[in-house]
Amino acid sequence: MEPIPEKTLLRWAESLSGVARTGLGFSESQYERERFEEVLKIAGDMKSAADNGLDGVLDADGVVVEWMKEVGAGVAGYQTPKVAVGAAVTNEENELLLIQRADSGYWLYPTGWCDVGYSAPEVVVKEVLEETGIEVEPVRLIGVLDGMRLGDSRIPLYSLLFFCRATGGELRLHPLEVTDAGWFSRDELPSPTIGAKRWAEPIFAAIDGERRDVFYDDLRRPVWRGDK
Repeated sequence: MEPIPEKTLLRWAESLSGVARTGLGFSESQYERERFEEVLKIAGDMKSAADNGLDGVLDADGVVVEWMKEVGAGVAGYQTPKVAVGAAVTNEENELLLIQRADSGYWLYPTGWCDVGYSAPEVVVKEVLEETGIEVEPVRLIGVLDGMRLGDSRIPLYSLLFFCRATGGELRLHPLEVTDAGWFSRDELPSPTIGAKRWAEPIFAAIDGERRDVFYDDLRRPVWRGDK
């Protein structure tokens, strides 16, 4: 029997923890709360095993404590994925702006969490400037991606990918978040990239001037199972 992929195990753990934390947020029954807490502990074991192997299960209580801090009451307790933005920035040479992330060493387009008080396109402009020094103009939304399925996140998130054009500035790397950055053609993408099989083709189609519908992750069949 093949081992369960780490990405699948993480998805199961985060999904179970979401169900348990939402249940804790909406239930006033002590019996139900105890059952949800037990589910949360099992999810913590799964996440710790995926992160650190079976030896990591001994430290799973730390994961559970962090999850419990996020439990709220009612609507505030309903667990949903976080929201981030990505910026597919092109220049006059039809190249794509990529950064090497300091946290992982992987290459990807600029990304960032959505901040309260900003619209999604405003966050795009802010994040690209902060991470790379490049000024951009968002053109349109081209993709909605599940970060865990893309392999870019260990927590649940949806990333809104905007096609953008560079309007000014010069490469100036964020000292903590970025170790390298540059402009790349479709045939000269740096290595290692993350998720390029999913985003490279539609991004360069946009760079070529094609107008397509917004792309998003395909449905799994059945929806819950599968690791793609």
